[in-house]
Amino acid sequence: MSQPILTIRDKKYAHLLANYLVNQGHPVQVIPLSDNEYQISLENDADSEQVKLICEAFIREPNHPRYQQAAWQSGKQITMPRRSGGTLNTVKNNARHAPFTALIFVVCTLTYGLSLLGLFPTIYKGLMMQPLGMLSTSHEWWRLIGPVFLHFSALHFVFNLLWWATLGAQIERTLGVSMLLLVFVVSAIASNVGQLLVSGPNFGGMSGVVYALLGFIWWLGWLKPSWGLTLPRSIIGFMLVWLVIGYADILWVNMANTAHTVGLVSGCLLAALLALGSNRRKAG
Repeated sequence: MSQPILTIRDKKYAHLLANYLVNQGHPVQVIPLSDNEYQISLENDADSEQVKLICEAFIREPNHPRYQQAAWQSGKQITMPRRSGGTLNTVKNNARHAPFTALIFVVCTLTYGLSLLGLFPTIYKGLMMQPLGMLSTSHEWWRLIGPVFLHFSALHFVFNLLWWATLGAQIERTLGVSMLLLVFVVSAIASNVGQLLVSGPNFGGMSGVVYALLGFIWWLGWLKPSWGLTLPRSIIGFMLVWLVIGYADILWVNMANTAHTVGLVSGCLLAALLALGSNRRKAG
């Protein structure tokens, strides 16, 4: 006997969700209730908790590309209704569903904007990393994270912030603000300390954190595909090639290669630990 899970007031969204659930191994049916109401019913009650989690994620973000991607993979491209309101409403909606991502974006933007106004020396002095011996004396522990807010050129700023906005929002909308905060803090400290030990305190940028987000989504998408975090292989390949190019030292800019590598490893390890912890809870 089928179990009702969710009622949706749009035929296309109902079929998009149903197709995604089937793609994830949860057989469901779409049952019309009226002209504009459709019920998603689960055929196997044993999957109900996992299906409810997927439905909750869908309700928060029904236009996420992973649902259309699943439709493409099954050969069913579903054209979704356009939303009115333009770019401003899209930005507001993204900020509402990913507030920590938006907060860091705003802080970095303000920091870079003030730097362009001639305040870079003051900002750099206040946020730059210190040698660990000096840090243990000064107790200015914010410097363990501070360098991620420093950017030295428009290209540096745009590259990092676009990746942060894209990858950070995906993690925050899927797993919550606490998970993104954990990845941000751990990867910022790890990548900054790693770069400090290799090349000294004169560096900045969010690249280490960006690579951590990349590694986190990459490995979690591999270890726990049902959780909904995905990245195209082309994107993963591009970022890994970019990492190798940094070590080849053929670019016109100095790259914080150690921060990139440590960030990537920290993101992968966090994903592995999270997946392992989930498996143990299920086994228990």
